[in-house]
Amino acid sequence: MKVISKQRNSKMCFICGMDNPIGLRAQFYNMEDGSVMSPFVFKEAHQSFPERVHGGLAATMIDELGLRAMWAKELSEESFGVTMSLSVKYRRPVPYNENLLARGIVVKETPKFVTIASEIYDQAGMLLVNGEAVYIKLNPEQIVSEAVDTHAEMCYLIEDEIREIPFQKKSR
Repeated sequence: MKVISKQRNSKMCFICGMDNPIGLRAQFYNMEDGSVMSPFVFKEAHQSFPERVHGGLAATMIDELGLRAMWAKELSEESFGVTMSLSVKYRRPVPYNENLLARGIVVKETPKFVTIASEIYDQAGMLLVNGEAVYIKLNPEQIVSEAVDTHAEMCYLIEDEIREIPFQKKSR
């Protein structure tokens, strides 16, 4: 699937923070179908049990895809919001130290709320985790104190040569 553009990364977010030493440092891409995608790798330090990523960390990626999907739909990083609800279904164990692909897409939107469907796939295209997040749209001032500059926090735009991300779901 064709990449339209790339989203910025933050300093300290667990999922996208480039300065977070224990984070994923995941990169996010706006795709031609209006979705957002992120090729990423969980680390061994993210395990709950040998050979398995902690389910809460998989859910964290599902949650991150919410705001990222809003940005992909709008092709803008000006909208903000917070998670109102999150449901996650674990389909298969999520491995660490393997290439994974996360995808999120807006499935419903009102002036105040947005619903996002998100998924994590293994490199063979098998669905590992899927979920739904409902975000309430808020201005940054409603989320954090005035002392926080959201644009200063989302300061990294890491250019690369990725112009297409292969994506093919496999049936169970």
